[in-house]
Amino acid sequence: MTVTTVTTVTAATATATAAGCPGELDKWFPFQIPEGDVRLYCLPHAGGSASTYRAWTGRAGRAAICPVQPAGRETRLRDTPHRLMEPLVAELADAILAREGGGRSGGGSKAGYAVYGHSLGALVGFELLREIRRRGGPDPVHFIVSGCSAPQLSSAESVRVSELSDAEIVELLRGLGGTPGWMLADPTVLRMILPPFRADFSIKENYRYAPQPPLDVPITALAATHDPRADVQSVSGWRDQTTRRFEQHLFTGGHFAVLEQPNLTHAYIRAALDRH
Repeated sequence: MTVTTVTTVTAATATATAAGCPGELDKWFPFQIPEGDVRLYCLPHAGGSASTYRAWTGRAGRAAICPVQPAGRETRLRDTPHRLMEPLVAELADAILAREGGGRSGGGSKAGYAVYGHSLGALVGFELLREIRRRGGPDPVHFIVSGCSAPQLSSAESVRVSELSDAEIVELLRGLGGTPGWMLADPTVLRMILPPFRADFSIKENYRYAPQPPLDVPITALAATHDPRADVQSVSGWRDQTTRRFEQHLFTGGHFAVLEQPNLTHAYIRAALDRH
C-alpha cells in the first residue's frame, strides 16, 4: 500500500476550501469536524498535510477526527511554512484553545479533546501540550504518538536534510517509502512539496529538548519493527513524559506502518479513548 506523505493540491484542497474556514485560527482545521465524543487533533509528519487523516473520519470510535493543516501546503499553500518549533506551537495553541477553552475547566467538547501526532507531528504535539499547560489551558484526555523517539532521546540529525539538494531529498523520500513515485518524478509537484518538507525538517533540526515536569496526560506510543527513524526502544522512552498511564504497541513495518495499517491504528486509538 502506498501512503501519500507529502502535501497535494488536488480534490482535497477543493473540498477543504468548500468546507469554509475563513478565520485566521480556523485555517488550521480545513475540514468540517464530524460527530464524535472526543475531538482528536491529528498532526502530520514532515511534509505531510491534513488530508493524510481525511480517510480516518468515522473509523476511530468515539474520536471526531480533526486533521491539522500546517502552513505552506494544500489549503494553506500561500502561507509561509514555519521553520522553528516555538512560533508553530504558539499559533497552534491559540487555535486549539479557541476551540477547547482557555481555562482548566475547558470550553469545547464535554468529553474533552485528544492529540495524535506521527513522526514530527508527535514532537510538535508534545511541545503543543507543554505550551497549553504553560497557559493554564485544559489538558487533553489522551496523547497518542507514533514513529517518533521520545523527545529526551532525540539526537541531532546526522545530515541536515533541510540543506540537501532537491535530488537528494527526492532520494531520501524514496528510501523512507510512502510517497507515490509519480509525485517524486513530477517537477511541478516537487516545486510545491519540497518547500514545506524542508521547513519541517528545519523545525526538527533546530529543536532542543528542555527538561520539564512530565505531562499529566496518558500517553499511548505506537512503534514499528523496522522504522529507521524511531526504533522500538527510543519510542518506549515516552513513558518518562507522563505521570499517568503509558502503553506501547508494536507494528510490523517501517516508518509509515501506522498509515499503511489504518485498521490496526484505529483499533489502538479506540482503545485509548474508550477509557475516558
